[in-house]
Amino acid sequence: MHAHRPSGGSAMKIGIIGAGNIGGNLTRRLTALGHDVSVANSRGPETLRDLAEETGATPVRAEEAAEGARVVVVTVPLKAVPDLPAGLLDGAAEGVAVIDTGNYYPQQRDGRIAAIEDEGLTESRWTEQHLGHPVIKAFNGTYAQDILDRPRPAGDPERMALPVAGDDEGAKRIVRDLIDELGFDTVDAGTIADSWRQQPGTPVYGLRAGADAVRKALAEASPERPADFRG
Repeated sequence: MHAHRPSGGSAMKIGIIGAGNIGGNLTRRLTALGHDVSVANSRGPETLRDLAEETGATPVRAEEAAEGARVVVVTVPLKAVPDLPAGLLDGAAEGVAVIDTGNYYPQQRDGRIAAIEDEGLTESRWTEQHLGHPVIKAFNGTYAQDILDRPRPAGDPERMALPVAGDDEGAKRIVRDLIDELGFDTVDAGTIADSWRQQPGTPVYGLRAGADAVRKALAEASPERPADFRG
């Protein structure tokens, strides 16, 4: 039984892998919008019982989270990406949009990842290579609480904008429409090769502002990784 969908869009099957702050709050909002959400974490579905009861989401094993999904959100610590099950996206719907919310925190959490440090791969490209599927980078610089507290209707002067990067225009459109439904504007931040512009330590990272300010912040980013975020 789904809630009435206020936006008039169609309900989608959405898989969320990772039930931390971002994954948990996306589960809360997307179920409230009437989407059919499956959620997984690294510890098993029985540890997600409370979130499932609160939201109506279906707790599953990570292997099952993408089954039939039109959108899959991968929101796990970067160092955990290589440990995700192989073939994670095999059962997803054709043309699935995979959202990568991840950030590389070498000093704080993830340790040094040579491909990012030495080969200059963007964080999302590295994740994409492990998943074996293109990703759309979104929510990586968004405060989890804002997903609950700061949605605004389209046209509201207080509406925040989120940068969205990716190579697949169709998938990017799905993600941008979903973010719009969640109550936020989006700015096209370019390709995954450009996505360094929204990594940690950049002007747009954590920026709570509208589309014009987000565009300006993306343009002002420096390709040099800030010292706090180097391994």
